[in-house]
Amino acid sequence: MPERKVTIESEIGLHARPAATFVQTAAKAPIEVTVAKRGGEPVNAKSILSILALDVRQGDTIIIRAEGEGAEELLDQLAAIAAAP
Repeated sequence: MPERKVTIESEIGLHARPAATFVQTAAKAPIEVTVAKRGGEPVNAKSILSILALDVRQGDTIIIRAEGEGAEELLDQLAAIAAAP
């Protein structure tokens, strides 16, 4: 399964607006997408509550995985959103 490891640079982490943008982008894809903190259990990347519950903060590393057609492109988009300062 393709994946991207991303270190969060934003001072607010993956919360509020960045999380909403991340979820909206993931939800547009007709494939399964998960995200997990390093060493943690993966959650549905299309669920805002699941993303917020991860409590991803600045400096944390997340792993985004997707399976299916267009997974590589989607992962690139999600990694860019998550890595934005």
